[in-house]
Amino acid sequence: FLKTGIKKMIGTQREVTACRKDGTTFPCMLDLSEAKGSGLICGFIRDRTNQKVAEMALAKKNKSLQEKQDIMAGILDASFHALFVINEKCIIQMVNEKSCVVFGWRKDEFIGKNINMIMPSDIAVHHDQYMKQYLETGVKRMIGTQREVTAQRKDGTTFPCVLGLSETQQSGMICGFIRDLTEEKAHEAKIIEKQLAAEKLSCDLEANQGIIMGILDAAFHALFVIDEKCIIHMVNKRSCNVFGWTKEEFIGKNIKMIMPAHVAVNHDQYMKHYLDTGIKKMIGTQREVTACRKDGTTFPCVLGLSETPQ
Repeated sequence: FLKTGIKKMIGTQREVTACRKDGTTFPCMLDLSEAKGSGLICGFIRDRTNQKVAEMALAKKNKSLQEKQDIMAGILDASFHALFVINEKCIIQMVNEKSCVVFGWRKDEFIGKNINMIMPSDIAVHHDQYMKQYLETGVKRMIGTQREVTAQRKDGTTFPCVLGLSETQQSGMICGFIRDLTEEKAHEAKIIEKQLAAEKLSCDLEANQGIIMGILDAAFHALFVIDEKCIIHMVNKRSCNVFGWTKEEFIGKNIKMIMPAHVAVNHDQYMKHYLDTGIKKMIGTQREVTACRKDGTTFPCVLGLSETPQ
C-alpha cells in the first residue's frame, strides 16, 4: 500500500479471523480507514462469534427443513394422482410430477400461473369468481368434496377426472387432487359394451331356443335330452302326450322313469360303462325297446340315441 498507494482493504469491510491472547480464534468484521493527514490507519473490529453461531444454527435448520421438504416432494411426486397447491388468487404454488405427466406442462410452466390453465375455456372463465365468492362468504361448495369434472391438457384435449379439494389449515392454500378417469371410463365402456352384447346374445339365444323348442314340440316323435348322470334337461310336447307326464314333472328326473323296472334298474350302470370305456353300444343306432307310461302301462317303441357335439 505504501509503495503503490492502492487501497485494497482500506475503506472496506471484510470478514476475517482474529486471534486472542490465549491462542483461540474468532470470526470478526474488520473495517479499515486512514486518518487524514496523519498517515495512521484505524482498524475497527467487531466480534461476530454470536452472529456466526446463529447463522450456523439457522443454516442447519434450513438444511433440515430443505431435506424434509425434499422428502415430502418425493412422496408427492410418487403419488398416483396429480396434485396442485394454489393460493387465494388461484395462482399455482406447487405441483407434483404426476401433474406434469397427466397435463403435459413442466413444473416451471405451472408455477406462478392461474389454475384455470387446466380447465376448458367455458369453466376457466368463471373460476376466479368462484374463488372470490368463497373468500367473501366462507361457503365451501367444492372444498372437502370430490366431484367428477372435465380437465384440459396442454395440447387442448380434455379428459374426465375426479377432483378432490382441501384447504391447508395454516397457510390457507387449497390443495387439489386430480385422478384421471380416462382408462376407467374406457374400461367401463368396454364392460357396458360387453354387457349389451351379452344381453343381445341372451335375447337371441332365447329367441332361437324358442324357435327350436317350437320345432321340437311340433315333431311327431317324443324327444328327451339327458346329461351324463341320466338326468332329463329337456323334453318336447310329444313326450308329454306319449308318456303322460308334464314337462315340469320330467325336468330334473332320471330318464329311467320311462323304463320298465327290470330295465330301469340297470340303466345307470350302462351309462357309467359308456363314460368309462367310450364304447358306444346304443349311441348312433336305433333299437326296438319297451317304454313305460306314467300310468304304468308299457308299449313297444323304436329308440334312437345320438350325442350332442358339446
